[in-house]
Amino acid sequence: MNTKIATLIAALAFSINVMAQDTLVKKLELPKEEKKSNWYDKISIRGYMQVRYNRLLETNPKLVSEQGDRSIGDKQGFFIRRMRIIFFGQIHEHVYFYIQPDFASSASSTSLHFGQLRDAYFDVSIDKKREFRFRIGQSKIPFGFENMQSSQNRLPLDRNDAFNSAVSNERDHGVIFYYAPKKIRELFSSLVNDGYKGSGDYGVFGFGVYNGQTANKPELNNNRHWVTRLAYPFKIGNQIIEPSVQAHGGFYTLANDQISAASGTRSATKVTPSRDYTDNRYGATFVLYPKPFGIFAEYNIGTGPEYDASKDSVLNKDLKGGYVTLCYMFNVKKQIFIPFVRAQTYQGGKKHELDARSYKVNDIEIGVEWQPWKNFELVAEWMYSDRTTSDRTKENNYQFGSLVRLQAQMNF
Repeated sequence: MNTKIATLIAALAFSINVMAQDTLVKKLELPKEEKKSNWYDKISIRGYMQVRYNRLLETNPKLVSEQGDRSIGDKQGFFIRRMRIIFFGQIHEHVYFYIQPDFASSASSTSLHFGQLRDAYFDVSIDKKREFRFRIGQSKIPFGFENMQSSQNRLPLDRNDAFNSAVSNERDHGVIFYYAPKKIRELFSSLVNDGYKGSGDYGVFGFGVYNGQTANKPELNNNRHWVTRLAYPFKIGNQIIEPSVQAHGGFYTLANDQISAASGTRSATKVTPSRDYTDNRYGATFVLYPKPFGIFAEYNIGTGPEYDASKDSVLNKDLKGGYVTLCYMFNVKKQIFIPFVRAQTYQGGKKHELDARSYKVNDIEIGVEWQPWKNFELVAEWMYSDRTTSDRTKENNYQFGSLVRLQAQMNF
């Protein structure tokens, strides 16, 4: 009996000794080193490429597009419309950056595929939820839903003339304040990520100041433009509706190379002594996201520079125009199809073109977007265009016709 007790006491002592040693080892263990975060872990890369052909069933080779796709018209062929690589990331709790160059810019009519900045900005948020933020740098000006919508997501191949004439390339240098609740910011993101042709997150409310001469152009006067926008998406059953209103104003200065020079006995185009013109616009937008039927509609009015052939002058004149796009999204064996139709009209000047070229536009487009895979899209579009343009070198240039346009897009 004494032997059993001795054995039990020895076993107990051994267990206590092992436990004590284990505890001592744990105390002596160094704390585990946390995994170091590298700078490149916070940076992401994505992009897309678009290749087009616009000459199928073409009825008028003299019909061209100065503002949009310059591969429309005579002596054109296959064309890389966009080749963009986007670098972005939340590099700090309060700092986000976004840089987007395009490697398919045209330096002239004979030189293609130059690199040029499209976006280069950073967002500074003043709260942890990032609901209040300031966007600083060159970025999209929040005027018009389709202007803010990425070309990677848009259904028609080119933006409408009525809103895009407000800001060439949709961008400028400035500072813009955006506010949106966290839930609305998540909704804005989902409308893009889930393929519903959203515009992205430009806030419920935005207000900013910018140069006003458009992207990659130096400022030419001592006045800043201003812009403001109010939008609010909401759900009704399965549908999502997003109405918005927007406005911008300032003074636009015609650059020397935008004014036709004197020729023969004819003087140069007449402009104001300062070459400054009032540039004000007001617009309204209605969006019903395609679930499955969709509507995108916008209209704007305003005042801006426009060439007047009767006076051979650039004058401040009224402008107006807009568009309506109808579409329907459906799946066939996990492949997405989106047929669409768009009608657009615009009457006014285009301040960034020669002599603030005068336009009268009436276009109809019918097409379909096919997405067999996430990384590839194909768009086929029939377009009928009826356009009258006027500047000092070519007054009352009336062109109309139709063509079939094709675009293949690769996403990565």
